[in-house]
Amino acid sequence: MEAIPRTVDTADWITIVLFASVLFLVLTKSFYYSRFLNYIILPFNNKYIFIYSKKDMLFNWFNVLFTFFQLLNCSLFIYLAWNTLGSSGDGYDPKMFLVIVGAVILFLSGKIFLQLGNGFIFNANRIITEFIFKKLSYFNYSGLVMFLANVTLAYIFRESATVVYVALGFILFINGMGLALLIRNHQNFITANFFYFILYLCALEIAPLVIIGSYL
Repeated sequence: MEAIPRTVDTADWITIVLFASVLFLVLTKSFYYSRFLNYIILPFNNKYIFIYSKKDMLFNWFNVLFTFFQLLNCSLFIYLAWNTLGSSGDGYDPKMFLVIVGAVILFLSGKIFLQLGNGFIFNANRIITEFIFKKLSYFNYSGLVMFLANVTLAYIFRESATVVYVALGFILFINGMGLALLIRNHQNFITANFFYFILYLCALEIAPLVIIGSYL
């Protein structure tokens, strides 16, 4: 009896990606337990922002580890959402995931460096760094939502558009909270540079959402 080869749509690499992201989360909690507890209640209490916006806002190991967690889950969520809503028919292709990871890294790093450059040009390094810290804190927090959505899409309700849209709603809500806090706390600075703030919103906040939405 001759064995008949068949193609199996496997998500083993997705399991590895999720496990790696959980590892970063566990390391973050283990090494920075107190800070992690303050961070986990971020949407309900801005104590974390108040305490940790004093020094070393961006370049510290807590942010680095949590950003790795976010990058993996953000890239995987974009991939699964595209696979669900885009009707790609390619199955679980790890090559496409790697392309998305590269694109996310390039976009986020480019965005941060552009913002830091603006801070240097306008002699507002402290304020711009605080901007980035607050937005990055809320963006990284939304990685927890993406993680739950990824687990659900990969193992429970595969290719569920409802899960994608619900997750997107929570992600936009969390990041909207961060943007609202930023505007409220820096009204004077934003008013004085209103044109550049609108340009920033259109180019670096709204445009990426439109581009991603067009592919979905």
